[in-house]
Amino acid sequence: MTAFDAQPTLPGIPEALPSRDDAGTGLPLWRWLLEGLRAGVFLKPRVAGRLPTPLQILLMTALVLGLELALSRLEVPGPANLDLQAWLSGWWTAGVFLGLAWWALPTPETAPDSGPDRGPDEVAGGRPMRLMGVAACFVLWLLSSLPATVVYQGVIAALAQGWIKSPVFSSPWLYWGFYALFIAWGVGTAVVLVWRFAGWTWRTAVFALVLLASTGLMAWQFQARTWQEDFAARGAAAERPRLQLSQQTFEAQQALWEKTMAAIAHQRPGVIDVYALVFAPYAPEDVFLRESTLVSRVLAERFDAEGRVVHLVNHATTAQTQLWATALNMERAIDAIAQRMDRDKDVLVVYMTSHGASDFKLAASHWPLQVPPVTPGELREALDKAGVRNRVIAISACYSGGWVEPLAGDTTLVMTAADATHTSYGCGSRSELTFFGRAMFDEQLRKTHSFEQAFARAVPLIKQREIDAGKEDGFSNPQIRVGAGIAPVLRALEKRLDALPPAAPAPVATAARP
Repeated sequence: MTAFDAQPTLPGIPEALPSRDDAGTGLPLWRWLLEGLRAGVFLKPRVAGRLPTPLQILLMTALVLGLELALSRLEVPGPANLDLQAWLSGWWTAGVFLGLAWWALPTPETAPDSGPDRGPDEVAGGRPMRLMGVAACFVLWLLSSLPATVVYQGVIAALAQGWIKSPVFSSPWLYWGFYALFIAWGVGTAVVLVWRFAGWTWRTAVFALVLLASTGLMAWQFQARTWQEDFAARGAAAERPRLQLSQQTFEAQQALWEKTMAAIAHQRPGVIDVYALVFAPYAPEDVFLRESTLVSRVLAERFDAEGRVVHLVNHATTAQTQLWATALNMERAIDAIAQRMDRDKDVLVVYMTSHGASDFKLAASHWPLQVPPVTPGELREALDKAGVRNRVIAISACYSGGWVEPLAGDTTLVMTAADATHTSYGCGSRSELTFFGRAMFDEQLRKTHSFEQAFARAVPLIKQREIDAGKEDGFSNPQIRVGAGIAPVLRALEKRLDALPPAAPAPVATAARP
C-alpha cells in the first residue's frame, strides 16, 4: 500500500488534517484528474484535504471547458458558428454550485480541531478550512462531469454525424429518456460529492434540491445550442449562381417594387377576400424558391386571390424579376397590402419558409447583400402596425414552434412545421419541397379550403415520411393555434370558396415569375 492510498479518503475537509510538515504540499495535476474522474463514477476521490493550486484550478477548468466545447461541435455536421452567448448562458450553474457548496460545507467550529497554535478559521499554512473544501470540491465537481459529458456528447455526435443509423433512435421518448438519464447522472455526482465533504445534513439536502431545480431550469429555459449550423457557408460552398450587385440591379428592384405594389388588387365590397405575403429569405438553397413559388400559386388558385399574392424571395436568378425578401420589404409589403384590403373583414395569409434555429430567428441570406434574420416579434409588429385583423400565418422552418406564442391571438391562426425543440425536414439543398410545404400546400390545400382540415390531414403524412426518411431527432411535431375570433371568419371563407366553380391557374401579383 502506498502512502497515497493510506491517506484519509474524505476530501476537502479531511478526517485528519495534514501535519505541519505537510503544509503547503499538494497533489500533482494528474492525481486531481484521476480523482475527479473517480468522483464522476460515484467513487471516493482520495485527496486527503489537499488544496489545488490556482494554476491547477485554471488548467483543469480550461480542460473541462475546452473538451465540452469541442465535443458539442460534433453535434452539427458541416460548417458551424459558435454561439458564445448560448455557451456562456449554461455556466451560471457553476456559480450556483460554488455558493451552495460554500454554504453546505462544515464551518470551522464544526470541523476537526485546528490545533492550539492556530486560529479557529485556519489549517496548516494559514489556509481557511472552508476555502480548502470549496476549492477542492469545485475542481472535483468540474472533473466529475467529464464521464457523463463524454458519453452523452459522444452518442449525440454519433447520431448527428450519421455514425449510428437506427430507427430506434428516432423516438422522441428515447431521446428525452436519454437526456434525463444524463441530467440525473450529472446532478447525482454533484450531490454525492458534497455529501462526501459535508456528510448528510439538512444543508446537504437543501443543496441537492436547489441544484436539481437550477439544473431543471437550465434545461427548460436555456435550450440554445452552443454551435449553430452555418447555412451561409454551406450554401456558398456549392456551385451555384450568385447575386451580382450593380446599379442596374438596385434600379430594377426599385422599379419592380413600384410595379408590384401597384398590381395588388383592391378588396371587393361584401366579399371576404384573401391576400397573401409569401416570404423566402434564404437564397443559397433552391428549395425555398421552389416552395415559395408553389405556395404563391396555390393561394392564388385555390383561395380566389388572383392579384392579391405578393411573393418576396431571395435568389440569384430572380433579382431582376422578384422583390427581395428582407425584413424592411416585409414590413412595407404588409403595409401596402393592408391599404388595399378590408383590414377588419379580409384575411391576410403570411407564409414564411427558410432555415430556423433554436433562438427562433428565421435565417436570411443573399450574399453579398446583407440581410438580417427575421424574428416573430418583427412580423407581429408589422401586422399590428398595419392594422390587419384576420391573420393566417404559416412558418416552415426548424424550431418554428417558437413562433406560435409571439404570434397567437384571438383573430389569428398560426401553424408551424415543427415545435420549439425539434427540426423540421426537407429543407436540404437537394430537396424539391419541405415536408411541411408539400403535405400542407401541395397536397391537402388542393383538396379543401379549410386550413385546419388540411393541417390535421398533413400531420400524419409528415410523421410517416419522417420515419421513412430516418429523421434522427424525433418527430418534428407541427403546431397549430386557432384564435376564437378568426374561426367563424375562416368558416365563412370556406363556404364562399366551396361554392365557386373550379378556377383556371391564376398568376401571382409579381412583375414576373421565374
